Amino acid sequence: MAGTALQRWKTPCHPKMCRLRHPGRRPVREDMCTAEATASLLQLEETFSACLARIDALVLKPLLQAEPNDQKGKENFKLFLLLNDRFQALWNLTEENYRLVKQKHGSCQCSCIRDIYTIWKGDLFLSSYIQYFVTFANYVVVQGFEHLTKSKSEAWKLHKTVLKQFLTDFTSETSMSLALYTVLHKPLQDHVQQYLLLLTKLKETLKEGSEKDVVGSVIEEYVKLEAFISQVLDEACSTKALWKSLGCKFTDMLCVPERRLLEDSKNLPISTGTNRSDRVLLFDDVLVLIQGNSFQSFDLKLVWVDENCGEKSAPGVHGLRVTTPEETFFLSAKGPQVKAVWRWKLQQAVRQALHGKRDFPLWGRSGEDGEGGEPPACRFFSYVFRLEGRLRSAAYEGEWRWGKPHGKGTLKWRDGRNHVGDFKEGLEHGFGICLVPRQAEDRYDCYKCHWYEGKMRGYGICEYGNDLVYKGYFKDNVRQGFGILENFSAEHPFRYTGQWENDKKNGYGVWEDKDRGERYIGTWLDDHRHGQGIVVTQSGVCYQRTFHADKMVGPGILLLEDDSVYEGNFTEDLTFVGKGKLSFANGFVLEGTFTTKSGQGLQTHGILNTCHEQLDERVTKTQLGLREFPVEKRWKGIYDQFLEFLQSGCKEEMEESFTGFHIQTSKELRKSQEYLFCQRGTEDIAWKIEDILEELVQHQEPESIQSYLEKALKSSLHPLGKLLKALTVAFQATYSGIGANRHLLTMAQEEVKFYAKKIWEFYRGLLHLALEQKGQVPPKCVDGDTSDQKASSVVLPLILPCFYPELFMLYMLYHEREDDLYCQGIVDLSLFPDIKLLEFLDVQKHLWPLKDLTLTTNQRRSLIKDKCFLSATECLQKLITTVDPREKLVILQKTYEEIEGTVSRVVGKDYKLPMDDLLPLLMYVVSRAKIQHLGAEIHLIRDLMDPTNQGGMFDFLLTALEVFSPSSPVPADRVALLLPSRATSTSSGCGCSSARAAP
Repeated sequence: MAGTALQRWKTPCHPKMCRLRHPGRRPVREDMCTAEATASLLQLEETFSACLARIDALVLKPLLQAEPNDQKGKENFKLFLLLNDRFQALWNLTEENYRLVKQKHGSCQCSCIRDIYTIWKGDLFLSSYIQYFVTFANYVVVQGFEHLTKSKSEAWKLHKTVLKQFLTDFTSETSMSLALYTVLHKPLQDHVQQYLLLLTKLKETLKEGSEKDVVGSVIEEYVKLEAFISQVLDEACSTKALWKSLGCKFTDMLCVPERRLLEDSKNLPISTGTNRSDRVLLFDDVLVLIQGNSFQSFDLKLVWVDENCGEKSAPGVHGLRVTTPEETFFLSAKGPQVKAVWRWKLQQAVRQALHGKRDFPLWGRSGEDGEGGEPPACRFFSYVFRLEGRLRSAAYEGEWRWGKPHGKGTLKWRDGRNHVGDFKEGLEHGFGICLVPRQAEDRYDCYKCHWYEGKMRGYGICEYGNDLVYKGYFKDNVRQGFGILENFSAEHPFRYTGQWENDKKNGYGVWEDKDRGERYIGTWLDDHRHGQGIVVTQSGVCYQRTFHADKMVGPGILLLEDDSVYEGNFTEDLTFVGKGKLSFANGFVLEGTFTTKSGQGLQTHGILNTCHEQLDERVTKTQLGLREFPVEKRWKGIYDQFLEFLQSGCKEEMEESFTGFHIQTSKELRKSQEYLFCQRGTEDIAWKIEDILEELVQHQEPESIQSYLEKALKSSLHPLGKLLKALTVAFQATYSGIGANRHLLTMAQEEVKFYAKKIWEFYRGLLHLALEQKGQVPPKCVDGDTSDQKASSVVLPLILPCFYPELFMLYMLYHEREDDLYCQGIVDLSLFPDIKLLEFLDVQKHLWPLKDLTLTTNQRRSLIKDKCFLSATECLQKLITTVDPREKLVILQKTYEEIEGTVSRVVGKDYKLPMDDLLPLLMYVVSRAKIQHLGAEIHLIRDLMDPTNQGGMFDFLLTALEVFSPSSPVPADRVALLLPSRATSTSSGCGCSSARAAP
């Protein structure tokens, strides 16, 4: 409070201050002036110290012995003890000043400003006087002198006469209490004025320079101190007068020593707009409205004052709006001047209350905030709500803005509910963590979620007290959209992944019952399986059926693990019942009525058809769910969230709310929120929304789009990367583990392709938004490019690694039997030495690379294995090292080039292999490469490769390789029949590829 000017003595001096350290260099006249000031100060301190000694001996010590017995008197006496301590500290400081000045004055050295203790330790003097007068004013407010003079103690009676005589000599006041008031403040107040006179005279005698500036700064602080003392005493007297005028009820509840009255509506008329109070009192910590025998008080730290802009006032009435956490009311004045004074005093009182200290001096200056500074609109404070409403009895601690929780805070209810997070205009808004106690249990439901205007909305994780965990989207406090519910208890573990509406499972979803080892893929209604559904069991059995409220209705199709197919009615334990048709893998078909009797097993009345030699592959490898679950209607909840994020303009604060499903643990969710509000590193800044949109605009060229998308899809901070993560979770929930069933291959393949299409659409949506924000026109597709083509050529290769493990497993299961036959054929061919195998495959002898057969001692050429076309074999073996169909096709091309290169080396010239020569050589390389699941690899490449490659070199090589595919109609056990001259057609067993003829 003392100001920084007085502290300049504590820091290294400016060069101009050298004279303060070297008095010998000072002009003689200035030395004489300083010496005179020192002598005056010595006399002043000697007189003042003697005065303080008399007051201590004749006033304070006798009063300290008169300790009262009543409760009120004891409280006041504690305050009097503190006043005595402040008095003693001030007296000791005066004695110290007197001692140092006398010591300097008595020496032979020249005097300097540093010898004047009042200047050198000016901040200490100011602090001591401020502390004394604040404590003195507190004692005045509680009417301490009045209570003190009414004491009935023997010590008081003994010294009363002596004290009265002293006071009579000291002051003309006749009242004992008034005399005490005067004698304990008037000498000290006068002494400050004498300090001022002395310093002013000293300044007048000094020449311009650093010393004069220092003295001038000290004088300014003492002027402030003088004004402060007068204001403190005035406030104390007016506050004391108020307590005397009010009844005991108000005084007992409102009167505290530190509280000061700043303004009273009786002195400066103002009224509430609704006549809700008779009197308005402004204190330095609260605003009080008195109505009859009751009152309301409002903590100034949570009071906001502004102009009455919205409220219509009567003619000639000027209003102020006062906002508090639970109420807003209006103060009306009859003149603009009165309104201006009240507004200024209210704002200054609020500002000082927020700072926790009064200005120095109290009025006429706005302290550290500058002249006329207004209190901040945003504050941090604790408050307990009292009025009716959802926040009744709740305690809030955190940030406020204009009377409402706004920013970060903690809200606690008496029933145990807690909410920690972001608030906006009094409502939960943004990320928050909410604890809700469960009834009759010592557990809590914990919601870590995004909120919008007081309700859960957006992505969140809820950890229920009954071991259930929900990860997904909310709307209006209920689960809505895409989400995962998992039960971790040992009694009945399950996992649901799918759509929610109104807190219930509704729409497309996947349910996994870990106890039964079953997975249901289908539609739901009000938490029940309802509509078309597919059930996959751990044993490999799979069926599709219509459900109604969890009950199976109507006929269905049951696919058994031995390739038998049943079409008709069956029970939940998979027992045939009623009319049905059972097709066996050997081609036999049993059609009739099935019944089950206790102890007699399954009985059938029908017809057995044995005409077919083998069941049609289209039946044994039936693909389920294609018509029942259109790919565009699956996982609609994931796409809707991203679409809503796009439509909102991609606001960064809403990103986690819309696209947060990439976060799967509570710890990651908390970190993601810290990321949103923390100081980010340079790597993170690159993925802020505004930077993402800016970078999109810079990567519109075809050659740079793919590199940008690759980087975006790999990032957990980019919206497209978050979307891919959510789709990966949904895909794994459907097709991994129990869901790995060959009858779901086409469903899975369709989904992956559709994922690529949607990601491309959302990329275009982000680009469109970015260009709109920059005022540019979005470009149109050129060269006949369509969304499907771009999705297949650009996006699909980038996202395939995320789905490859589950997808390739389905391909392997689909082609399992054919690949087993193929592997057996490869094992048989691996027994052949190189020369025998080339001869067996009818490879022309002039194409044999015999020079590659390096012989060792006692080794015959006819027995050497795995040496011919070794480079091509090693190249083809790399087919299983990548998941990208493009890279697999490149490997096939390099394999062809290695074969052709070896042949050219053998014949000694460039040699273009005709088809008659290529197919046997390719068969040789395939047999030596020993790729275990070649059929699955070939069909995956064919189904997922870029459509633009059809009809080109890649298509030619793939078609050539398909000749040896296990699913080819050529008998796999007769490899010798795989001759190049024969026209061969291939077909994807799952209907994913059309028939093609070898070129």
